[in-house]
Amino acid sequence: MKMADTGKREVCEDADETCKPTAAKLPKCGADNQPDCDGGGECANVLSGFEVKSVLRDSARDKTIFIHGTVEDQEAVVILEKTPMRQDNLAEIFQESRLKLQMKNDIYSTYQLQPPAHLNEIKTTVICPATQKHVKKYLSQEMFLVEETGEDYLSTTLPYIESQSFSVQWVYNILEKKAEADRIVFEDPDPDTGFVLLPDFKWDQKQLYDLYLIAIVHRRNIKSLRDLTSDHLPLLRNISKKGKESIQKQYGMPACKLRVYLHYQPSYYHLHVHFTSLNYDAPGCGVERAHLLTDVIMNLEADPQYYQNRTITYTLRADDNLLLRFREAGRC
Repeated sequence: MKMADTGKREVCEDADETCKPTAAKLPKCGADNQPDCDGGGECANVLSGFEVKSVLRDSARDKTIFIHGTVEDQEAVVILEKTPMRQDNLAEIFQESRLKLQMKNDIYSTYQLQPPAHLNEIKTTVICPATQKHVKKYLSQEMFLVEETGEDYLSTTLPYIESQSFSVQWVYNILEKKAEADRIVFEDPDPDTGFVLLPDFKWDQKQLYDLYLIAIVHRRNIKSLRDLTSDHLPLLRNISKKGKESIQKQYGMPACKLRVYLHYQPSYYHLHVHFTSLNYDAPGCGVERAHLLTDVIMNLEADPQYYQNRTITYTLRADDNLLLRFREAGRC
């Protein structure tokens, strides 16, 4: 299982493949030392030497748990997520599963159902070596609402961004076809208005109700929503039009069933646009973070400097250093 560059995103590049445990000795978990399972999906069990330190967060609602630990003395974060049930597997689940009765009362009964092993997968994301930033990212934290003015961005947020080592090398690897080239659904190579469209790793691509793709722009000088002006309207319109057309062609999902938006604050500072199914309550699609692409386009058509001047409200975690900057400035 090859581990992608973990500058800001944490992924297993072969998310579609089943990596089965073997007796191979686990190597250190740096990106250059991962056992290769590109061929038949067989690879060393990268979790066999994982030692748990703590549970960072446990979401019963999302059926996800975030665990901090070590692999051969290297810090690691493991994310375990129950995969969604698929309609085309229901017949096999009903026919091949084992049932253990837990309770029966009149017309009501509950069972513990044990489906066939291949229908009981757990999506596993391994981040290794993990930094303290990764650990903090997944730790359950108190949240605070920040109202960032245009002046706040220039005096507080931008200096903070520029002072941090937020690597986006993994983004450049995609744009330069050094990684994930086989996952690209569509590309417009134009250097000014072009982008690549590929599935987000939150989506296992086995059903459409949780469809999730990301459009990453080729331009490298746009960090976030705050940088956008009317000069970028051709780029944004191109992403909207061709992204929707590509998803319709590839997956048969029309534009009227898509939620298309940008995050602010983004998880990484290279402009990208999210395309998700309206049926999917995707992480970060709430009003405190998501800005619909159609609204962004209309706002810039009405005011070329809209996102340089407007106040943008978003949430920050209690341990976020940007929140500390806002507190020091007396803004929170």
